[in-house]
Amino acid sequence: MAKKLKVTLVRGLAGKRKEHIQAVKSLGLKKVRQSRILEDNPMVRGNIQKVKHLIQVEEVQDET
Repeated sequence: MAKKLKVTLVRGLAGKRKEHIQAVKSLGLKKVRQSRILEDNPMVRGNIQKVKHLIQVEEVQDET
């Protein structure tokens, strides 16, 4: 059973550094309060670490 992460953008990107904007976009987030369910892997964890002050992360269990 693979773990998944629910990532939600809670703060806007206006005035943020380019690296932070790119990290948020690589997570598939565009608008505030938008959520995505992503696989738990090192690439996703690295991008989460870069922008942890802009997002909220929850662990969810895979139903399959």
